Amino acid sequence: MPNIYEQIGNQIRELRTTLRGEGISQEELAHAVKTTANTISRWETATYKPSISDLETLARFFGVPINVFFPQAQSKSRESRAVGLLSAAADLDDDDLEEVALYARFRRAQRRRKKKG
Repeated sequence: MPNIYEQIGNQIRELRTTLRGEGISQEELAHAVKTTANTISRWETATYKPSISDLETLARFFGVPINVFFPQAQSKSRESRAVGLLSAAADLDDDDLEEVALYARFRRAQRRRKKKG
């Protein structure tokens, strides 16, 4: 079974190669998300680990929810997903961990705002 970064890389590749029915090159994706084709390649092969900010940018570009990069998380219990998130974040640096925390607070606030109507 692939590790989380391999799953993310596979999903990036899948989204890139099927975009609009014909796909786009790593170079085109890199230009669109303001990085290099080498970085896209390394994300796809799990050589580099994209940050939460990178995944958010990719999700916006592809028009998908960010959790599409974590397919296992969709079928597990809430507790199991939380453990998986902690495991995936274990080797992140302080800046990336702060991004994860900010994103979680942002999503919580969005949910509360929806409930209030």
